[in-house]
Amino acid sequence: MTYTIKEVAKKYGLSTHTLRYYEKEGLLPFIKRNEQGNRVFSDKDFEWLDLICCLRNTHMPLSEIKEYVDLCIKGPDTICKREDILLNHKNYIENEIKNFNSYLKIVDNKINHYIKEQKSIICK
Repeated sequence: MTYTIKEVAKKYGLSTHTLRYYEKEGLLPFIKRNEQGNRVFSDKDFEWLDLICCLRNTHMPLSEIKEYVDLCIKGPDTICKREDILLNHKNYIENEIKNFNSYLKIVDNKINHYIKEQKSIICK
């Protein structure tokens, strides 16, 4: 099955401009075009987009995503380098999760403080 750029943009919550930019920057090197020159996305392209969106949403720089894509294109000899890129990013994500968990504790403590204050005011 094939999809238009508008359909893909809607599915991923991206603008068509962003998808065109990603293609221009080499992040979507396998996008085909129909007879009219319009981009035509396939289910296989969704695998790439899932990964690219995941990496972007977890703050991997576009330049690093581009490096990863370029390595994928080069083939199996680059598997170790690709794994390194993803392992480094995984470490970054895990560190961010730890940070957010500590932030969550601070916010929870403040909420609990307000709940206790409200109970003491209501009970008087």
